[in-house]
Amino acid sequence: MNIITFCEIDDSLFNDDHKVEHFHSGVSEKADIIILNIDSIFEFEENKSEVCKVKSVSVAVIDDEEDYDAFKNFGIDAWILNSDLSEINGLLNLLEKRFLV
Repeated sequence: MNIITFCEIDDSLFNDDHKVEHFHSGVSEKADIIILNIDSIFEFEENKSEVCKVKSVSVAVIDDEEDYDAFKNFGIDAWILNSDLSEINGLLNLLEKRFLV
């Protein structure tokens, strides 16, 4: 599964079956899953047609309830708290089964 991040996330958090690229480093393939945060939402919106597959899922990394409120009008598919990032593979597996298969 191809993942493109629009924010800094430690690559070691992801299982080996995920190919992770950072938007700012350049991307070689369109993404199945996009990961962004509150600081990168507008950059994602401006570039999503270039980096996302037709069938893709967006995940927002949030710090608190205020971030959730800011994201809810952007059509984000899933949210994860920054403090729960160690659990991201479980979320990615669920999203893949539910939306991408």
